[in-house]
Amino acid sequence: MRFIGFIIFFIYVYCEVSFFIAVANTIGVFLALICIIATSILGFSLVKTQGLKNLSIMQQKIANKQSPKDEIIRSVALLFAGFLLFIPGFLTDILGAVLLIPNVQEHIVKFIVRKMPIKSRFVSSQTLYQNNDIIEGEFKYKDDE
Repeated sequence: MRFIGFIIFFIYVYCEVSFFIAVANTIGVFLALICIIATSILGFSLVKTQGLKNLSIMQQKIANKQSPKDEIIRSVALLFAGFLLFIPGFLTDILGAVLLIPNVQEHIVKFIVRKMPIKSRFVSSQTLYQNNDIIEGEFKYKDDE
């Protein structure tokens, strides 16, 4: 069983190196390296801006007492896309770019939500304390003697 992980890793490395060699033969090694660095920088900036946008949408949904689970799943997809774009290589860059497409993210969100066995209900802290059962009191710290 341990060898399956190694085999998959070596197949991935072989495919990544083969694809890099094919692209480098076509456009040149220097330009291929520049493309890999550029996609890493571009992916990082896209993930940052979309992540901040997702964060503001989550805050709005929480303020409106709605469940932010779709945005949380999108944020995880963005994080995974950023990780794939950060890894050098054309195949991982292609997979990361595909994960940045909003339609693909929607399909992934729908697939994951369908597979979730537990239906959760979002409860904010404001709804927990609406019944005014507040107990007031005073306290003192006592030293152990």
